[in-house]
Amino acid sequence: MATSSKKVAASLDGRFGGTGQYYRFNVDQGLQDITLSDWEKASKISAHARNYLSDNQRAVKDFVDNFIGVVRVGGNGESSQAVVPAAELSAAQNNGIARPWYHLPFPRNTRFVGRDQILGTLRDRLFVRKSPRVALVGLGGVGKTQVALALALWTKANITDCSVFWVPALSSATFEQAYTHIARQLDIRRGDDQDVKEVVRQYLSSEAAGRWLLVIDNADDIKLVCGSPNMPESLDSYLPQSENGRIMFTTRSRDVAIRVAEDTIKLDEFSLSEAKELLGKLVTRKDLIHDDASVTELLRELTYLPLAITQAAAYLERNEVSIAEYLGLLRNTEKDMVDLLSEELPDRTRYQQSKNAVATTWVVSFQKIRELDGKTADLLSFMSQIEPKLIPQSLLPELGSRAQTVSAIGTLCGYAFVSKRDDMLDMHSLVHLATRIWLSREGLETQTIETVMRCLAGKFPTDEYENRHTWRAYLPHALRILQRADADDMEEKYELYFWVGRCLQVEGRIREGVRCFEECWRWRSGQFAEEHPSRLASQHALAGAYKADGQIKKAVGLLEQVVAVRERTLTEEHPDRLPSQHALAGAYQSDGQIKKAVGLLEQVVAVRDRTLAEEHPDRLASQHALARAYQSDGQIKKAVGLLEQVVAVRDRTLAEEHPDRLASQHALARAYQSDGQIKKAVGLLEQVVAVGERTLTEEHPDRLASQYNLAMAYRADGQISQALELIKQVVAVESRTLQERPP
Repeated sequence: MATSSKKVAASLDGRFGGTGQYYRFNVDQGLQDITLSDWEKASKISAHARNYLSDNQRAVKDFVDNFIGVVRVGGNGESSQAVVPAAELSAAQNNGIARPWYHLPFPRNTRFVGRDQILGTLRDRLFVRKSPRVALVGLGGVGKTQVALALALWTKANITDCSVFWVPALSSATFEQAYTHIARQLDIRRGDDQDVKEVVRQYLSSEAAGRWLLVIDNADDIKLVCGSPNMPESLDSYLPQSENGRIMFTTRSRDVAIRVAEDTIKLDEFSLSEAKELLGKLVTRKDLIHDDASVTELLRELTYLPLAITQAAAYLERNEVSIAEYLGLLRNTEKDMVDLLSEELPDRTRYQQSKNAVATTWVVSFQKIRELDGKTADLLSFMSQIEPKLIPQSLLPELGSRAQTVSAIGTLCGYAFVSKRDDMLDMHSLVHLATRIWLSREGLETQTIETVMRCLAGKFPTDEYENRHTWRAYLPHALRILQRADADDMEEKYELYFWVGRCLQVEGRIREGVRCFEECWRWRSGQFAEEHPSRLASQHALAGAYKADGQIKKAVGLLEQVVAVRERTLTEEHPDRLPSQHALAGAYQSDGQIKKAVGLLEQVVAVRDRTLAEEHPDRLASQHALARAYQSDGQIKKAVGLLEQVVAVRDRTLAEEHPDRLASQHALARAYQSDGQIKKAVGLLEQVVAVGERTLTEEHPDRLASQYNLAMAYRADGQISQALELIKQVVAVESRTLQERPP
């Protein structure tokens, strides 16, 4: 530079000439880099300097004359390297306008991607519509701070007369520290007894402050930000108001956002394309992201959350694993998932005191919720132990009044932990995991599991057809909590197993039902005496599931024990004795012991015909069973006559899709076929199949059975092509479900 003065001057003039500012060189600092060989060129340097100054003597004089009228602007307690020409400063002072200042805690995030629409909306609200306050609200880890930083840097670059100040609202201390820095930067004078927060508020509210944008980041604590009866002094009371000023808040709490800002903008997780772009910027090993399918799968697993993507990328880089390997760990066990998502990662674009791991980033919010409203925290804890999606509001515990429940759900929605879908709730899957981690670390997990178990055992309905919509909605959540081993000694757990097993069996999920009944029977047989009603009920239910699963010998053995105990301890008409005899007869029939089945069922039917009304479900069920036994015993006419009675009553009293009505129609059709009345059999089976295809899943055993029997009826009726087509459908479904069925 010393020997190329003209070239350097031209370069600087091109860069700064239009700004009206002059920059000095720090000679003392520059001399530190001078070497011995440079000193040997001193005479050459001196000559160049004298020639340059001689050529520019007039320009130097003009600068010195102008400098006399200059007032230094800086006021941060240090020498400023930038000065404003006197004429310009005079105009600024006359208008009460200060030069712009910038206080930003983070460097530009070179890996920031997307968010164009949100940034455009923020610019429109703040600088076009001139909203004095705008709040950006979203889930922790969704990138609110990075969006705010991008907006602040855009403002600095594009609105050159607008100061930008950044104030973290993590605590009173961080807020005051930022205000102290602003006061020092602006050289705001104050007395020893003056509160720096009030002084800064007053200054920024004045015309002298000029245009400014104030970013209040992490305004999550509603008591801190808005005050409370126990904390009347709020941060909000120290925020300035000026026509020249704009305030942008970032917060996790919708409640805070609504209270502090006129405009509220929600920030959601990334789109798939934005998530892919971020991952591409974060990983240096580009071979990792060549497989688009695995990348998409990973990002979906991470719910497109920027913090989760950043954490996963850091793990991939540090441990040199593939995306497939990472996904394997993520899905292996919950402990592996917890370990992966609990790793803290260094991040220069986040606060040092912030939690940078997905598993812990929401802990502060959880704790605040617990401090503010224990019932809301209880609700969050409850939901973390069941399935995160499609949670019926009717399944939730009572929180007192309906208003309290609505308020608690509103709070969780406000933090974006939960979203509403009609009368269902969805919980963010990563928040779902993080809540369980938090409960475990707080020592509250076992207590929470027991609370959830009691609640579900109390709310889960019986398996009656009329309750089907309720128990279908509850089933996934009950199955989830039943997987927990923490509540092994709770009677409520096995009561829940019992009713879940009953409903699974109705749904045709026989193997799952068997496992539920086995758990229930194992526990109850170790807790209760042989004749205890609960023990006998679970033994009876397990036998029924074994029969449905084809384990006939096991079913017969269990039911013979149940019948022996009940015949010894109960009267002939007792409502618990008759069902066990009925069930044993059905097991005998499946085992080929037809005469025993007929004899036992004739006893049951005789008692029920004497004691129950014609349309009573139990009376009809035993008549149905006896008719099927007659058919198996070759007494076809008796079977047809009895089933016609049952069908007539059920057609009159039950809905078209009721499983009992369909079962009796199915049985009558088979009896017609055995009796040679093929046309009647085909017509009745076509009705049953049509309803079953409309109301049952493709692999439901009842649907498959009716389709198979219709195919056989078609064959008997000479409709061979229809029979073949239907058989192909049944075989295809059976083949697929056998492959999918666990051993």
